[in-house]
Amino acid sequence: MHTLIIGAGPAGLAVAGELAHRNLPFTIIEASEYVGYSWRQHYDRLQLHTVKEYSALPHFPFPASYPTYPSRLQVVEYLEQYAAHFKIQPQFNQRVVSIRQATAGWIVQTQTDTFTAERVVVAAGYNRVPNIPDLPGQRNFRGIVWHSYEYRNGAPFRDENVLVVGMGNTGAELALDLLDYGARPVISVRGPVNVAQRDSFGRPTQPTAIFMSRFPNWFYDLVSGVSQRLTIGDLSPYGLGKPTHPASYDIRRGKIPVIDVGTIDKIKSGEIRVVPAIEQVNARTVTFADGQELPFDAIVLATGYRPGLGDLLGADLSRRILNERGYPKRLWFAEPDLRGLYFVGYTTSSAGILYGINREANSVTSHIAQNNSVPA
Repeated sequence: MHTLIIGAGPAGLAVAGELAHRNLPFTIIEASEYVGYSWRQHYDRLQLHTVKEYSALPHFPFPASYPTYPSRLQVVEYLEQYAAHFKIQPQFNQRVVSIRQATAGWIVQTQTDTFTAERVVVAAGYNRVPNIPDLPGQRNFRGIVWHSYEYRNGAPFRDENVLVVGMGNTGAELALDLLDYGARPVISVRGPVNVAQRDSFGRPTQPTAIFMSRFPNWFYDLVSGVSQRLTIGDLSPYGLGKPTHPASYDIRRGKIPVIDVGTIDKIKSGEIRVVPAIEQVNARTVTFADGQELPFDAIVLATGYRPGLGDLLGADLSRRILNERGYPKRLWFAEPDLRGLYFVGYTTSSAGILYGINREANSVTSHIAQNNSVPA
């Protein structure tokens, strides 16, 4: 076996599509029973925050009939079409438990099988493992406590007070969704929130971000900051604080800003309330850092995910490969004993994760082609 791809989400499929395009052999394994499993599990209202023209996987555009920002189900359909187009046939129900070095290559152990390969591309997902905090006093709460991965829509929460913990992109959208379903959402934030408009001055923001990424960082940050002041304004009066740096600066450090699709207007109108960090969860109320105490029927943890790669790689490899946040430091490594191990889909980009996946898949497969021991 020559190249083993772990994961049949967008990153794994992008690598498989590139290898198929180059007539290079590969095997792809997937923990679930489907391609694009995580997209199937997301909340109902989710849409891409990036335009379809810059979000497609290699060598296969989104259908022309799709809207500028495809829906969750359209993305799932597209991933299925992509797999069919390149004749990508994953081995399903292969949940990886460990990746370790072998004499010549790598050994990947799943719950049921052992795979050996000259090269392994880890594309198991940027958001693989839910980050579930234990809130102070949470066990005393008598209402529902869900992580966002369990949330589909706001129907179960109609006429209820719901606390959304965290305001990343998911938290911002879930609060908007809860409001649409007749709930009374409140968002708890621990610090300043960086917000960027999905569309600025009547045009999608992403193409501008791609263009601006060609300039020096200081200039991009200057333009990004001016754009935020003009389109978003100062959000500190609404409880969202004032970020120290513009969104472009945070993205380079792995922190994705909130891409606003309407939540900020609802916060400004008072329909969605913002409160500070949680001090204590009580039986039917929550006390916040500013001393106020509010009643809640449910709590939704929009506290994000982590890649969980340390569990797969083990302590020794993790120390060498992963950064302090648990993400790979590079797409591949020059050290002889790490040769043949690749990572795709674990970096953030001002142009969007899918755009970054496309570029990373091209880089990785080019490297594989240059170092392939077997002719195509």
